[in-house]
Amino acid sequence: MAVVASVVGFLLLLLCIWICLRCRKPRENEESADGMIKAESLQYDLATVRAATKNFCEGNKLGQGGFGAVYKGKLPNGQDVAVKRLSSASGQGDLEFKNEVLLVAKLQHRNLVRLFGFCLKGDERLLIYEFVPNTSLDHFIFDPTKCAQLDWERRYKIIGGIARGLLYLHEDSRLRIIHRDLKPSNILLDEDMNPKIADFGMARLVVRDETKANTSRVVGT
Repeated sequence: MAVVASVVGFLLLLLCIWICLRCRKPRENEESADGMIKAESLQYDLATVRAATKNFCEGNKLGQGGFGAVYKGKLPNGQDVAVKRLSSASGQGDLEFKNEVLLVAKLQHRNLVRLFGFCLKGDERLLIYEFVPNTSLDHFIFDPTKCAQLDWERRYKIIGGIARGLLYLHEDSRLRIIHRDLKPSNILLDEDMNPKIADFGMARLVVRDETKANTSRVVGT
C-alpha cells in the first residue's frame, strides 16, 4: 500500500506541475505582449526628434563619445532632452534593439541618467535621455575656475552619489549591469550638483565588432 501511495503521490505531483506550466504559459505570452506595448510607447517619431534638435545642428551638439554624438533637444511639450545619435550599427535586429531599450529604460535611480525612449527609422538609431544641465564631472575637475566649486563637502556628496548608483547597477537592479566605462566624462551633474551616471547599459544596446582590433579607445573601470 505504501508503494501504491507513493506512486499516486508522485503522479499527482506531476499533474500539479503540468497544470502550473499550462497556466503560466499564457501569462508569459501576456507579459511579452505587454512588454512590446511598453516598448512601442517609448518610441519617438524621427520628425519629432529632428525638430527637437534642429535637425542635429552643430549649435545643439553637446559632445561626441565613443558611441556617437549627443545633442540637446526640446520636445513639443517644452521638455529638454539629450539625444544620443548612435554612430555605428548595433548589430541587432529592430525587435531585439527595442527589447534592450525597454530593459535599460526600467533602470531608474536618482544617480542614473534616465532613458526616456528611442527612435528607430532606417539606419537611424537614437536614444532619448533626460537632459542634465551642469555638463560632466570632467569639466569641473580639469577647469581651474570650475574646480573651485568642488569643495570637499561637495566632492564627498558626488562620490557618495556615484557609489549609490553603482551599487544599484551591480546589486539592486534586475539586470545587474557592469558599467565598464566609468570615468568623469560619464558622470553628469544636475542643477544641484548631484551626480548621475551616464552610458550604463550601452553594451546591451550597441554590439561592437570584436574581430577588429581597437587600441585607440581606453575603457574605464
